[in-house]
Amino acid sequence: MSVTGPMSSLLPAAPTGVADTLKSLLPDLSVGALLGFATGVALRHVGRWALVGLGLLFITLQVLAYFDLVSVNWLRVQALAGPWLAQGRENGGAWLTRLLTANLPFAGAFTAGLLLGLRARV
Repeated sequence: MSVTGPMSSLLPAAPTGVADTLKSLLPDLSVGALLGFATGVALRHVGRWALVGLGLLFITLQVLAYFDLVSVNWLRVQALAGPWLAQGRENGGAWLTRLLTANLPFAGAFTAGLLLGLRARV
């Protein structure tokens, strides 16, 4: 259906090419990339604080062991933690990606933003 006359300027133009199609997708891509970037930066900071906490826990245990207040069987700790670390190395990244991109129509832009956020020096 073609409309001519004064009403034709009020109707949105149909996309005619790749550029017009990309323009219509730009808001979704922008939101996805921005949310991905913010998530990446947040994961970096949370991960940094988790490592600080783990380091402080290790120092505390070593100080207590030095004063003979506790005895830590480090070989048993390694045996218990080994399977968890191996499983996390093999499946952790895929699980986190599935979790963060579930039901997102802009998962590609989100993932690109996430990777940039993880590498950003913010």
